[in-house]
Parts: sequence; C-alpha cells; structure tokens
Amino acid sequence: MVNPAAPGRPGRASQVSAGAVAKVVLVAAAILAGLYLVYLIRDVVGLFMIAIFFTLAIAGPVDRLDKLGAPRWLAILVMYLGIGAAIFGIGLLIVPPLVEGIDGLSEDFPSYVEDLRQNETFREYDDRYDITGSLQDQAGQLPSRLGEAAGTLRDVTVGVFSSFIQLFSILVITFFLLIEGRRILDFIYRQLRPERENRIRTVANDISNAISGYVFGAFVIATLAGTMTYITLSLLDVPFALPLAIVFGFFDLIPLVGATIGGILVSIVVAFTSFPVGFLIWGAVLFGYQQIENNLIVPNVYGQAVRIHPLVVIAAILIGAALLGVLGALIAIPAAAAIQAVVRDYWAYSGRNLGRIAAKAAAAIDPEDEPGDAALS
Repeated sequence: MVNPAAPGRPGRASQVSAGAVAKVVLVAAAILAGLYLVYLIRDVVGLFMIAIFFTLAIAGPVDRLDKLGAPRWLAILVMYLGIGAAIFGIGLLIVPPLVEGIDGLSEDFPSYVEDLRQNETFREYDDRYDITGSLQDQAGQLPSRLGEAAGTLRDVTVGVFSSFIQLFSILVITFFLLIEGRRILDFIYRQLRPERENRIRTVANDISNAISGYVFGAFVIATLAGTMTYITLSLLDVPFALPLAIVFGFFDLIPLVGATIGGILVSIVVAFTSFPVGFLIWGAVLFGYQQIENNLIVPNVYGQAVRIHPLVVIAAILIGAALLGVLGALIAIPAAAAIQAVVRDYWAYSGRNLGRIAAKAAAAIDPEDEPGDAALS
C-alpha cells in the first residue's frame, strides 16, 4: 500500500496549505494594488467625497421642494442659487464694514487711549502694567489678525476648492447624484441578497440622517450664537453689530474652539469701543452662553441628530483637525456618525451569526432540540 505522504509525492495537506498561502498572497496583492490606485486618484476620490457630503447635506430641502411640485432639477438650481447668494451676501455684510472699521480704529486709536487714561482706576493699572502699550501692540497687529481671520474663512468656504474647475466638478457631480442617486442606489441594492440589501439600506439611511441632521444642527447653533451676539452688541451700542454677529456665528460652527476664537475677535472690538463696562458685560454674556451651549444646546441638538457619545465627538474632532485642519474639524462629527453606523451594523450582524452557530452546535449535540429552541436557551 502506497503512503500518500511518502517522500517524492506531496500529500493532500501540503497541497491545500500551498493553495491557501497562494490565495492569501493574491488577496493581499489585490488589496495593496487597490490602495495604491486610490492613492493615485486621491484628488478625484476627494472630489467625490465632498460631492457626496454636499449631496446629503442639501438632499432634505431638495426633496421638500420636489414634494411641493417643483421639478427636481429646478429645486437643485434654487438651492445652488440660494447658497451662492447667502455666501455673497455674508461677504458684503462682513468684509467692507470690517475693513472700514479697522481703518477707522487705527486712525482713532490715540484718542481712545487718551479717553482710557482719563479713568483714574485704569490709569493706575496702566502705569503699573503698561496696558496701553499692549493695546497699541495689538492695534498694530489688527490688520494681520484680520488677514488670518479672512484666511480661516477662506479655508472653510471657497478655499477648499483650489480652482474653479474643482468647484464646478463638485456642483455637477452633486447635481447628478441628486437627480439619479435613488436609481443608482436601487440598482446597487438589487444586486445584493435580500438580507444584505436590508442591512445596506439601514446603514445608508443612518449615514444620510446623521449628515443631514448634523448640518441642520450646526445651522441652528450658529443662528442662536449669531442672534445672541447681535442682541448683546446692539444693547451695548457697539458698532458693526451685525457683521460681528455673523463672524461669531460662523466661527461657532467649528466645534470646541470656534466659539472661543469668535468671542476673542469680538472682544477686541468691544474693548476698543466700550471699555470697561461693555467689555465686562460681553465677557459675562460670552461665558454664560458658552456654558449653555456646551451643556444644553450642543448635547440636545447633536445628540438628537447625530446620536454619538460626547467622548467620540471630542476624539473625532481632534483627529479631524490633525488631519485636515479646520475642514477636518467641521466634518469630523458626521464622519464619526457614519463610522458608528457601520460598526453598529457589523456588531449586530456578528451577534446574529454567533447565535446561529450556537443554535446549530446545540442541535448537533442534542438532535431532539430545535435550532430555534437552542438559540432561545
């Protein structure tokens, strides 16, 4: 009798092992090749990701206009025109008054210093700590600080697109995704098994709801912050109340640090125009609003819309800011919500698989038991 494992004739086990190793090598090579291809076309992938995010962000209003009877293409164009008009209008409200205010502040700064020096208490502290010298230094740096603020606004808005071609490409991709997105998704879903189709549909709906909810929540929070700033500055008779309120609301979109950055910029203007009473009142209002926003508004708005743990929010923001700066901090929360939806589905599906395996194992041990009974036990 011939031994199949004898020298010179490879055994079945070794053949299976060699086949498994070859399969693993081929799979690893395919994955590496795919990753390298994605790296080569990373700019195109980035454009599609931004377009998908933009699509999910405005899909809700477009669907509402569609339900009201407007053609879908017209609803999309209305949203485009509305967003463009809003950006242009905000620029007109912010840039000219701020530039004019900076120029006027630079010219009138010596008179402001003399007015401050007439206050006996301020004069005493000024002689001790050289406050006016520090204010003069800060006034000299205002143009550069304005440039930094404008740079941040540019990075978050149009600065994301390095050229008009990229912006046009994203708008075109978004347009077609809004027009044909449902048909594309339905076609993809039909290629899957029924069970997998239900899973993918659930995950896709969770991601879509998280992104649209985050955009709506961010708009609500920014509106509340801007309204609070406008009312406070108007009561204090601070010039440029509306542009400053828009600036503060815009910076408040940045999680964790946005309200602080915007509050400091507004505080500089308030300090030069209404010191010390207005400055102290604004500081108290800003501190109180930040506490209310961090402990009440943000948890309720984002908690209902995105439904992720605050620790996950903080970690996601830090990672996003480290990778993509301000833009990364802005998209960190919806990205974390999308990852959470995928992980939640995988966890639930893995749990069901474990239940089936346990039921089959119990039925194999005791054939009289039904698999369903074993799963319940």
